[in-house]
Amino acid sequence: MNGPVTTTEPERRLHPMSWLFVLLQQLKQFIVPLAVLLFFGRGSSDNGGSNELWPLIGVAVLVVTSLWQYFTYRYGVAGDHLVVRSGLLERSLRVIPFARIHNVALQQSLLHRLFGVAEVRLESAGGAKPEAQMRVLKLEDALALEALVRRRGAAPSADAVVDEPAAHTLLTLPLGEVLRLGLVSNRGMIVVGAAFAGSAQFNPKLIPNVFEAFGMRLFGYAGEQGFGPVEYAAAGLAVFAVLVGALRLLSMMLSLLQYYGFQLSEHGRRLTVERGLLARWRTSASRRRIQAWTLREGMLHRLLKRRSLEVDTAVAEDGRQQRALRELAPIATPAACDGLIEHLLPRADWLQLTWNPLPASSWWRLFLPSVPFVLIVSAVLCVRFGAWGLLVLLWLPWSAYKARRRAQRAAYAVGEDIIAVREGWWNRHWRFAEIDKLQALQLTRSPIDRRCGTATLWMDTSGAGALAPPLRVRFLPEAQARELYARLSRTLAQRPLRW
Repeated sequence: MNGPVTTTEPERRLHPMSWLFVLLQQLKQFIVPLAVLLFFGRGSSDNGGSNELWPLIGVAVLVVTSLWQYFTYRYGVAGDHLVVRSGLLERSLRVIPFARIHNVALQQSLLHRLFGVAEVRLESAGGAKPEAQMRVLKLEDALALEALVRRRGAAPSADAVVDEPAAHTLLTLPLGEVLRLGLVSNRGMIVVGAAFAGSAQFNPKLIPNVFEAFGMRLFGYAGEQGFGPVEYAAAGLAVFAVLVGALRLLSMMLSLLQYYGFQLSEHGRRLTVERGLLARWRTSASRRRIQAWTLREGMLHRLLKRRSLEVDTAVAEDGRQQRALRELAPIATPAACDGLIEHLLPRADWLQLTWNPLPASSWWRLFLPSVPFVLIVSAVLCVRFGAWGLLVLLWLPWSAYKARRRAQRAAYAVGEDIIAVREGWWNRHWRFAEIDKLQALQLTRSPIDRRCGTATLWMDTSGAGALAPPLRVRFLPEAQARELYARLSRTLAQRPLRW
């Protein structure tokens, strides 16, 4: 950038204790080499000195680096830009237009809350890294910066004055809803799987040894009691029930830590989500940055009469979900989810959409992929256990039944401003997006499609998450697919892309 950048307001520093949080973050990154130096570097060096000083020297270097960042980091406002300066010998200057900041994320760990500070990340749609990361600011300064981004990002020019919109709460989760969220989620299983994977890295025999010891004790006790087949089956069901109950209890505890105090609020055209029990997360994004929507409903959701509503935003994520605006309603009643969609997409007429069913005769195409897998598993088990392996084939009628129900429920809807797809039966989802947000259309035909005279229409938007279902219409008759493709193409050609 040519010429100096003059800020219209006095430049600000980070919080005086920011160096401590930077140091802690660096210690997390270098904990392994420091531990190696500490435990394997003991003893005398060749010149008679002690190698035990090297870890202390490494920590001292990290402390100096953290203090250096505090004394050289500044931020301020220059017109409609945020200016961030850092470095002394090697200087860095970032000029970030407020209109480019799509997401403002505030994170508070328990230590942050004790000091009354927060880590701030300013994110855009294009970069894999945040435009600016401020570790850390005083909480009042962080909230003021978030409000400044809201006002300046909504202003038509740098000289325009935009009043701070009043906050309007759209959804809150009381304690009962948070516990229901833990009950329907699989967070406990994810944590247990991660623990198994981590333990396997350090000691691959640990998990097998634990299961072997537990199995020997369990079967030894059963042998002493003279259990028969009925007792073994009852004991197996009891152990399974205890494990499922323990996993659900763990999921409820994790949900309580992550979603306690959940609140979705609206500030003008921006949405803000705040949640967390010990650590708190607060993320804010403009409504126009929402690219696609996903409404989910699993079996447990239906039993509890609940759903969840997620969105994809035009912000590149780094794999940590809490830093992106994704869950507008982690769990809520169907009426509450529909109300949110109606409020945030008033032109979509969500409740008045006309759903067009897909051909029910396509059920066999949903059933076919499971057949080879079941046959292979059955063959392997027959080699090991004889005729008992044929019991696996009982999965095929259930798989066929699921495929029929999925095909009966699959449908799509096209409105003036929205296109939506409905899929699933056991686990259901609705995937939809505003037509103005579509970035690409693709009509594909596999060999089976050509044989059956069908096609698949794919629709791409920006910022789709890795776990989000694709936005596509499958098994359409070819003529109908081409007509829909041409209709959407004409609409996209007449309307500008709303980023």
